[in-house]
Amino acid sequence: MSTTGTNDTNETRGSDSGVSTSGKAQSPDDRKLLATAGTEARRASFGPGGGIGMPAERSDKFGETLRRLGEILGTEKPRLFAVFFLTVVSVTLVVIGPRLLGEATNIIVQGVMSGQGIDFGALHSQLITVLMVYVASFILQYTSSYVLAGVVQRSMFGLREEVERKLNHLPLSYIDRQPRGDLLSRVTNDIDNLSQSLQQTTSQILTSLLTLIGVTIMMFTISPLLALIALTTVPISVLLMKFIGGKARPRFMAQWRHTGDLNAQAEEVFSGHAIVKSFGRQREAEARFREDNDRLYEASFSAQFMANLIQPAMLFMGNVQYVLIAVVGGLQISSGSLSIGGMQAMIQYARQFSQPLTHLASMAATFQSGIASLERVLELVDAEEQSPEQDLTSDPLPVKGRVVFEDVHFSYDPNKPLITGLNVVAEPGETVAIVGPTGAGKTTLVNLIMRFYEINSGRITLDGRDIASFPRNELRSDIGMVLQDTWLFGGTIRENLRYGNPDATDEQIYEAARVTYVDRFVHSLPDGYDTIINDEGDNISTGEKQLMTIARAFLNDPAILILDEATSSVDTRTEVLIQEAMNNLRANRTSFVIAHRLSTIRGADVILVMEDGQIVEQGNHDSLLEDHGAYWRLYNAQFAGNTI
Repeated sequence: MSTTGTNDTNETRGSDSGVSTSGKAQSPDDRKLLATAGTEARRASFGPGGGIGMPAERSDKFGETLRRLGEILGTEKPRLFAVFFLTVVSVTLVVIGPRLLGEATNIIVQGVMSGQGIDFGALHSQLITVLMVYVASFILQYTSSYVLAGVVQRSMFGLREEVERKLNHLPLSYIDRQPRGDLLSRVTNDIDNLSQSLQQTTSQILTSLLTLIGVTIMMFTISPLLALIALTTVPISVLLMKFIGGKARPRFMAQWRHTGDLNAQAEEVFSGHAIVKSFGRQREAEARFREDNDRLYEASFSAQFMANLIQPAMLFMGNVQYVLIAVVGGLQISSGSLSIGGMQAMIQYARQFSQPLTHLASMAATFQSGIASLERVLELVDAEEQSPEQDLTSDPLPVKGRVVFEDVHFSYDPNKPLITGLNVVAEPGETVAIVGPTGAGKTTLVNLIMRFYEINSGRITLDGRDIASFPRNELRSDIGMVLQDTWLFGGTIRENLRYGNPDATDEQIYEAARVTYVDRFVHSLPDGYDTIINDEGDNISTGEKQLMTIARAFLNDPAILILDEATSSVDTRTEVLIQEAMNNLRANRTSFVIAHRLSTIRGADVILVMEDGQIVEQGNHDSLLEDHGAYWRLYNAQFAGNTI
């Protein structure tokens, strides 16, 4: 075991940021959970007014977003064509209806005016025809809605799968930079809003457009003059829709962006509610929530107000059109150029003409909201992924566990070097302990082994092979990692332990639990290994959770073991027992142990001491104490109470 090199800067946000089968991802947002400055920094990144400034800058993406929406729906083309065909036939039947009713009115008027009486046979036949037309239209529209629901839901299913795939291929650095609540909002709220918007608007917009075309044609067949009068209101209506819709869209973007901010703030406070209360920071948390809530209220109120302006504007234009048609149509009837049945049909068509415009205006606002959500989802989908995976190794050799750092350079920020020229060799079966003050870069070393972050230059090899040539899953399957912060999911104790090895038998689970002393407390629980761990994992103690994560890692039977303050949450007696178990389980495994309590690493083969951004010492426990250097000072500070 040998090391040379320097580590120029204190460790930053990479600490404990990895995810494995036995630990929890810890991002900078976790470590700054309750820091007001973190929230203010996120707001500052959006510009003045939080998210309000962003949508206006992205207004030119509307066309591109529509194109991407077309791609998302593209796999459903046959069904979309079916929806289009059914809607065309349904709308055609609806449009014909008033004309047929006008003919029925003419039969009545002609019978009365001629003195020969009403031809009820012809009237009944005409009314039955009208009834059949409307019933057929209803059936077709129902079928179209059913097919469309499947189209939208399958498309959203595919989008959710794409987002899930994307999350699994994003680098950890991207996740670290995102407020967790905002990321969850994109994955859940925004996709749900898009789904509802498409479900509500797609059929309505298509029906309204076809109805406008059909009604216009029918009006021209009855009275070209009245049809032209009706069309005079269209340009004004379109201009109103465009003006109000243009004002509404950036407000909807702001609304959903502030929803993400509020979710992020709420998630932080709810996750750390015990810390908030213990430090008496409820008022500050409430003030931050009120501020975010006020921003969301203002954005939502503005968006909904602008959206709701469209419908009354369209109703007003429809009433103007109705009055014009009624006046001119009355004059045409008095001159004999238009029949009463024709006038009745024109009035119905006038109403049918204004309703699609109103629906289009109303649906435009809902559609704007859905497009705003889709833009936020696409920002996630288009984020740069981690470097491509390598092909799986055919017939991989068993991992011996020789880990070598060769002139490794790494930094989270290109302007702030962190590790420069690091050379480390860990031989198979060795236990390498890494000690030093907080922020010295200890966890960064093991994160690089796991490829949670890619190095800037140099290389890290495992059994002589560059780890960059390994598929990540293949590499990590040979590494067991236990972090200081535990992570358990909602499920039984048995299921949580099996997470480390899905193929493990019950006997293997019981053996791992016995060796790591999980078995000791499980038998005191009413349901034993079938005890349900709730989503927060707070129905068992912190130490018991730590024991379970250790058992989970051991069940994976890895060739390399990484323990990052793995015993920090257990009592002294349990720590001694776990140390004995780990000494046995570390046999024939290369182990990296990060520890602040030096009592846990006395038996390590090699101890690396990091101080002031450098690896300043290496050796075993006894030799380092004899040197009276940095390790000796740390040891005396802990056990002798001396500050040397």
